Amino acid sequence: MRASPSRPGPPLFAAVLATAAAAVAAAGCGDDTRRPTPDPLRETLGRCADFDATRRPFFGDLHVHTTLSLDANLKGTQLGPADAYRFARGERVKLPPYDAQGNSARTLQLGRPLDFVALTDHAEFLGLVTTCLTPGSPGFEHPNCVSYRDDPQSAFISLNLNLSLSQPDPAAPPPCDGQSCRARTIDAWGQVRQTAEDAYDRTAACAFTSFVAYEWSGSPEVRNLHRNVIFRNHIVPEVPFTYFDGGYPELLWESLGKSCTRAGTGCDVLTIPHNSNLSSGLMFEQKQLDGVAGAFDAPYARTRAAMEPLVEVFQHKSDSECLPEQAEGGDPLCNFEKTPYHTLASSSLGGPRGTPANPSDYIRHALGEGLALGARLGVNPFMYGMIGSTDTHQSVPGAVDEQSFPGHGGAGVAADTWSADKLVDHIWFNPGGLAVLWAEENSREALFAAMRRREAYGTSGPRIVLRFFAGDYPDDLCSQPDFAARGYAGGVAMGSTLKRAGGAAAAPAFAVWAQRDAGSAGHPGTALQRVQIVKGWLDGVTPRFKVFDVAGNAQNGADVDLATCTPRGAGADELCSVWRDPAYDATRPAFYYARVLENPSCRWHTYACNAAGVDCAVPSSIPPALAACCDPDFGPVIQERAWSSPIWTGAP
Repeated sequence: MRASPSRPGPPLFAAVLATAAAAVAAAGCGDDTRRPTPDPLRETLGRCADFDATRRPFFGDLHVHTTLSLDANLKGTQLGPADAYRFARGERVKLPPYDAQGNSARTLQLGRPLDFVALTDHAEFLGLVTTCLTPGSPGFEHPNCVSYRDDPQSAFISLNLNLSLSQPDPAAPPPCDGQSCRARTIDAWGQVRQTAEDAYDRTAACAFTSFVAYEWSGSPEVRNLHRNVIFRNHIVPEVPFTYFDGGYPELLWESLGKSCTRAGTGCDVLTIPHNSNLSSGLMFEQKQLDGVAGAFDAPYARTRAAMEPLVEVFQHKSDSECLPEQAEGGDPLCNFEKTPYHTLASSSLGGPRGTPANPSDYIRHALGEGLALGARLGVNPFMYGMIGSTDTHQSVPGAVDEQSFPGHGGAGVAADTWSADKLVDHIWFNPGGLAVLWAEENSREALFAAMRRREAYGTSGPRIVLRFFAGDYPDDLCSQPDFAARGYAGGVAMGSTLKRAGGAAAAPAFAVWAQRDAGSAGHPGTALQRVQIVKGWLDGVTPRFKVFDVAGNAQNGADVDLATCTPRGAGADELCSVWRDPAYDATRPAFYYARVLENPSCRWHTYACNAAGVDCAVPSSIPPALAACCDPDFGPVIQERAWSSPIWTGAP
């Protein structure tokens, strides 16, 4: 069994570890892998009851905002951290708008609870939100706070503009400039920490894991540099490091080193870049703090690789995998949930479309550049595993169902302006995705280790199960009942570098297995169409890309009845393949990742527009508020998918 210590009251976080260790020792729990060790980063809990040495997929959301985030709060979100955890564990919540009595016309509940969540409220305004909403607090009557309460839309724009200030000189707006809101920031951060402690299941059931986290929200010139900061356990800095404290990711990493990883307190942390598609060339720009273009050096590359093992490939502000031209012969499947804008501001405000997409904003490009940098520096700074998440601003982690999308609630359509006669969000947004971690158990220790080793993948929402290995395997591995055990024994899993004895020149086997989302009661998952492997390699110093179909059938004829959103046609419950690259070259650095595609299904706006009786062929059926239902840039059908983390070969 696994011990369940009593919950301490705030702010007794230091007591949690000691209480857990004492309870485990008293109960005689734990075994060789979970007993107290000299490693100060480990929380000494007993093993979970369903521990699995060959690991299981745990589904969660690592990008969630609550009412503590300024943009969510100003757009009408009233649900706080405790509410977000309740929702993630399966409870029904009320969504805005609310009447004077707190009643709501709409509610939401997950069909299946999540396994883990990180709440990532914006660090930059934690103190300002509580200052402006707490009568009697210093700064409560400042004009910025009066505007906050009386004119939320204007405050949303004016306050968020501070995040777009140039990198050398970002500054918090008054009344929270300097240290004036530090006490309120500590209070808000204490709430984040304590609710995470209260939500974390330390019993043997290991039913739910919560991570203490925040978002560092740098947006110079409204270009996205945001990072989600995920802590390994409850031991965290006194306050978050914000964009106003330092306007470069390097300064964030240095601060986290001083206050966490090098502090000797048992703190550990990683950062996750998100939705690079809105960075307008900035997220993967080869420029260091001194501003010299192309100046990456080996120490910088090592720091970045150590701090950022994962990147967010999908969220509500669209897909960041690739552009259709980023592969030999083109890759039309890259044309998936693309936002027709390239900065945070333009995606929020809308307006004219047509600015060419920047290829360097996409992860496939970054992975290729990483190969070139690795060859030059001896270390690859863009060695990213991939995850999905929602970036919800309505405190509803994992709300990814297309049929019940409640809107994003932040930099889009305000949550408190909802009405049944219009779309819940901009047509170019979507419900977001999920992060999936392969781990032995559902604990902070095991899940964080999975993030570190990049044994992770992302989905666009469905709970597709995906395994990906590379090594020396027989062609009949898919028919073996111990596929996973053989995968680990004969090679490496997603997120790893394959290093073969003697530098073997023969092509390794890539083993990929996918299982359709099982769905929930009355809501079946969609059948799988095919599995692909995406390869990137160096041709001299130039990255190249190619996509291979390795399982399933791209011409299976599946489609959707658009009137009812009922899927039609053949598909698979499972797909598996053992594939060898016909052009494998052991001397060239390369990466490979798997992409799993479902059969077509209805996009979220199709469900909403059907419910409203919109028929794009009949103009009289289209009210002005629902004109976006017939936007030619967004078709009624999508192909949901999953992306594995890459496996690297021939890398330094």
